[in-house]
Amino acid sequence: MAVRIDSLGIDRLSVRDRLDLIEQIWDSLPEQVEPQDIPDWHVAELATRRRQAADSPGVGKPWREVLERLEGGS
Repeated sequence: MAVRIDSLGIDRLSVRDRLDLIEQIWDSLPEQVEPQDIPDWHVAELATRRRQAADSPGVGKPWREVLERLEGGS
């Protein structure tokens, strides 16, 4: 069953309330996801990005390096 925001009344919430709801939904997601819960297009996109990374070594930066810089590291 597809859930629609209008059927739940979410479209009538304020922007602040919608953002709070998004945070609650995000926090309710499990740490680990079962493979059958991952949409096929996510798997395809990941394969595409891995292929692009392999084809262009040195382009981009590892996530941990970017995160460290954003958190005020070196």
